[in-house]
Amino acid sequence: MNADLLAVFEFWEREKGINRDTLLAAVQESLLAAAKKAVGPARELRVHIDPKNGDIKAFAKLIVSEKVISKHDQMSVFDARRIKADAQVGEELDFEVTPAGFGRIASQYAKQSLMQQLRRAEKQLIYNEFKDRVGDIVSGTVRRFERSDVTVDLGKYEALLPNRERVPTEEYQVGERIRCYVKAVDNGPHGPEIILSRADPQFVLKLFQVEVSEIHDGTIEVKAIAREPGFRTKIAVYTRDEKVDPVGACVGLRGQRVKNIVRELNNEKVDIIRWSPNIRDFVTNALSPALLKSFDIDESRRRIKILVALDQLSQAIGKRGQNARLTSRLTGWQVDIEPEEAPAGVEEDKFQAQFTEAVRNLASIPGITQEQADALVNAGMPSLEALLQVEAADLAEIPTIGEAAATILDAARQELTRRTVKVD
Repeated sequence: MNADLLAVFEFWEREKGINRDTLLAAVQESLLAAAKKAVGPARELRVHIDPKNGDIKAFAKLIVSEKVISKHDQMSVFDARRIKADAQVGEELDFEVTPAGFGRIASQYAKQSLMQQLRRAEKQLIYNEFKDRVGDIVSGTVRRFERSDVTVDLGKYEALLPNRERVPTEEYQVGERIRCYVKAVDNGPHGPEIILSRADPQFVLKLFQVEVSEIHDGTIEVKAIAREPGFRTKIAVYTRDEKVDPVGACVGLRGQRVKNIVRELNNEKVDIIRWSPNIRDFVTNALSPALLKSFDIDESRRRIKILVALDQLSQAIGKRGQNARLTSRLTGWQVDIEPEEAPAGVEEDKFQAQFTEAVRNLASIPGITQEQADALVNAGMPSLEALLQVEAADLAEIPTIGEAAATILDAARQELTRRTVKVD
């Protein structure tokens, strides 16, 4: 029986890294309750487990008395001197009170509460080890799925990759090795929980710190980062060292450094941008290679209006307005991109006609006004299909849309349903 306890100790000590003394203390605590039931109200009862052979014994601290009135509190001089030859009346001695068969009873009782005690010790180990590792990158194996949340095996411990921290374009398989960012260690009511993320912008930042030694040692400073997980990331870098090209250092020889990061991000696009304290230069770098015509800067409202040629509009705004949105997040300024009034010409007239037609089509949808349609097309959503691919939070960032984002998306979905029914 006691060999079973020792086997449990060895397993938890080896596999989970829990110190054997901690395990012994936990089991002794659980066995004490069993001893109190088996022995009775003995004075200062305690339980001892031999760490070598697993033997379990119960002891009480009894007072040596000439006349024993209470066997739970006192022991005779004769019994005391069998333990200690010079024992005197009034002295306190440890006296073994292990009842017959206590080892078997104690082991059964211990097995019931041992796992609970050990989990408590393990959870404390988890918290102590990972509380200072928030912000690190860890590698683990996908173990199981609970709805859309992923449980990741980190070796000794398990961690959680919640659905909100997953990249929407990624699918994981049980047994697959993945790298994640330790976002938090929550010490909640059910014990510590390690929260991982692959969608957090800090994950990309940490990858750059690992891959680019100049960022790690502080030669290059990351000033800002903006990300739409699975699609695109913009990262602004800066250095005070005139001999170092911050963008070139992050790209690496033949692009190897940034390729390693893109590979880890499953081919997510990464734009490395030179940061500048001048907002005009910063925005120009962020929207490159689109050619910008003019700027109207409102510093009090931290808003910048940019005019571009008609043939540069789609490139400046990006697919579904992504380029403009990320530039706004990266710079901390509201960036509005509008087409420059085009001179007379066939191509310009054609483009303007397409623009006007796109606005008219969106405005024809019940629930979308002419002004809202114009803002949507300017933001890179010229059709119903393009509009339905955008999240409400992204729409809400467009000044003209704001709180009407959810209503507009609902109207778009209803229009798609009507069109589908007509086709059928």
